[in-house]
Amino acid sequence: MQISSRFTIALHIFACVDTFKDEYKVTSDFLAASINTNPVIVRKILSQLKNAGLINVARGTGGITFTRPPADITFLDVYEAIEPVENGECPVGRNIHGLLDGKLLAIQSAMETEMKKYTIADIHNGMQELLAKEMSTHV
Repeated sequence: MQISSRFTIALHIFACVDTFKDEYKVTSDFLAASINTNPVIVRKILSQLKNAGLINVARGTGGITFTRPPADITFLDVYEAIEPVENGECPVGRNIHGLLDGKLLAIQSAMETEMKKYTIADIHNGMQELLAKEMSTHV
């Protein structure tokens, strides 16, 4: 089991939307600049988050909103929304889990238990603390 960079990007998206929603129109281009990645990657992840029912995206005019309070969106919700299940076309991808399932299930169970403890609200609170510290050092 591996957590891809898409998971981190998805959490970055939630942090940006929460932090900048009242100041800027948060679009895929805005997010891509913040993440330093291609807007196409951001749009794919936004689509996955939308399909999972975690966000709403206003096409054309831009703008992203959460579908429920940040405290009700766990890291596990985000992980399940953006991580692929399995690649059935590649022979290694098709068979690797058969070799590793026992270990991966134990690791996944422990990871999911931990992921349930953290929410998007935790990112909000942590970001507010970091930004406050940053502002106090620049004054």
